[in-house]
Amino acid sequence: MTHTAETWPIAAALLQFPNTGPDGVSTQEQSAEQWAETLREVVDAGFTEVDLTDGWLRPGDLSPARLEELRNTLAEVGLTAPAISAIRRSVIDPVDGDANLAYSHRTIDAAAALGVPLVSVGLHRPLTPEQQAVLWFWTVPGPKDPAGDRETWDKAVNRLRELADHAASVGVELSLEMYEDTYLGTADSAVALLTDIGRDNAGLNPDLGNLIRMQRPIESWESMVTKTLPHANYWHVKNYYRVEDPATGTVLTSPAPMESGFVSYRQAVKTALAHGYTGAFCVEHYGGDGLSVAAS
Repeated sequence: MTHTAETWPIAAALLQFPNTGPDGVSTQEQSAEQWAETLREVVDAGFTEVDLTDGWLRPGDLSPARLEELRNTLAEVGLTAPAISAIRRSVIDPVDGDANLAYSHRTIDAAAALGVPLVSVGLHRPLTPEQQAVLWFWTVPGPKDPAGDRETWDKAVNRLRELADHAASVGVELSLEMYEDTYLGTADSAVALLTDIGRDNAGLNPDLGNLIRMQRPIESWESMVTKTLPHANYWHVKNYYRVEDPATGTVLTSPAPMESGFVSYRQAVKTALAHGYTGAFCVEHYGGDGLSVAAS
């Protein structure tokens, strides 16, 4: 599909919305009108698309009847969903990998039922207690995929290929979200993993923000863009300030509006378009009024 600057789908992430309401009721159990109340905030901010981020609501855990309610609610408020993002559900998690694989399959089926064309998954795991205790979770090291472990790598390939095949059978694309310290944690590793999976309906979600916010030396964003964007089919976009002190090795990062941060998205998007990128964008931002920052 060919988009123009006016019609290109730019979706809001739902990072700012909790998975329980003020009354303590889980979003999963809320009424369709309560869902609509949240989604109208997204519309009021200026969006016509929304990423169904599962930190807010898990479509894969809704019954068919409730999925139909969600589909109708999206139409009622005037939103379309270019993707469902399944967050921190690694299919090679040493504890919950099997359950996450089953959940990912349910999410693909939910996407098909909702008419959502793509599901984004990753290999990042839940935040540790130490990460949850600090202001910015990425300033504390989290779980890491075992480097050089061929058995675990092959398990990731086989399970993600299984998801891609399921997605293809129901007309859905699969996107792999890049994230620090996973097998999708560098441009080279992400491309190698995707190549090993070898499915036409699978691509990368080159979430550069997850990598440039690391408070340690990183590959240049220009290099990451050049390597990954030719393989992208969906794109979480966000930006960070990054300050480096070569004398001490200190690196500090914090969230930034897209136009103000370390990555020039003007150049990154030009590169993406030059390589034929046709996917949707999902705008994310941590902290403060993230929805308004994303809207701007």
